[in-house]
Amino acid sequence: MNERDALRALAADLPHAGDDAAVVDDTVITTDMLHERTDFPAGTTRYTAGWRAVGASLSDVAAMGADATAAVAVYADEAFDPDELNRFISGAVAVCGAVDAEYVGGDLDTHSEFTTATTAIGSVTDAGPVCRSGAEPGDSLCVTGGWGRSAAALRLFARDTIEAVERANALFRFTPRVAEGRALATHATAMMDSSDGLARSLHQLAEASEVGVALDADRLPVHPAVTELAADADERFALAATFGEDFEIVCTMPPEAVVDARDACPAELTRVGSVVDIDEGVTVDGDPLPDDGYTHG
Repeated sequence: MNERDALRALAADLPHAGDDAAVVDDTVITTDMLHERTDFPAGTTRYTAGWRAVGASLSDVAAMGADATAAVAVYADEAFDPDELNRFISGAVAVCGAVDAEYVGGDLDTHSEFTTATTAIGSVTDAGPVCRSGAEPGDSLCVTGGWGRSAAALRLFARDTIEAVERANALFRFTPRVAEGRALATHATAMMDSSDGLARSLHQLAEASEVGVALDADRLPVHPAVTELAADADERFALAATFGEDFEIVCTMPPEAVVDARDACPAELTRVGSVVDIDEGVTVDGDPLPDDGYTHG
């Protein structure tokens, strides 16, 4: 059973689950776990690991359209190297500061590999939380930013040169789209982050909203690093749409709201497709879009 099947099995007993974060009264809360073998390639600094791990949870808060308040983390490793621990904390503090949140501590433990579990909390704004389940046929499909930065980073980590690894770490340190989520919350009918990749995110959003989605590949904004590293157009799209962990926002909104949403959004907002009837499925340029992306388990 993979992560998505497990979540479906638990859904009946966990009414707050199913979106990027749970909403309890006016509080948004989410948690994530990352491991060295699966999430931090060789060359990832502890500063980058702290930034990225806490940033992943803050991205879930952003996807709900909430204000980010605070984060904590569990830090576990085979032994505690004080310099590495301090660098991790510095990264965690820095990413929280980038979105006007506060890093407030956590827990330490020993483990067979470097592992971190992070929790972030936020507050619902006057616009209310935005879930994955509100998209309707006729809505526009929009995304923030440029796609494929984590895929490009992995290519650079593999080069194992000082310059390439420095670039890779910089690409891994994304800024969570908290400000963008707040700005889009007043316009969006559905919203989520793209931690599992665009293709998988579209399938998840379509399932939650009981709709279909039509993606236009040529409209997808690709990160410049992907354009530099990809061999051709097909690889460029694959790296941008299926690798995952870009932590951009995927959202839907009425077509007439797109201009105002774009003006309000601090990052570039691009219309990349439309929401269609459920019997049309999830497609790219008229062909079925495979449910490819990152899966735990």
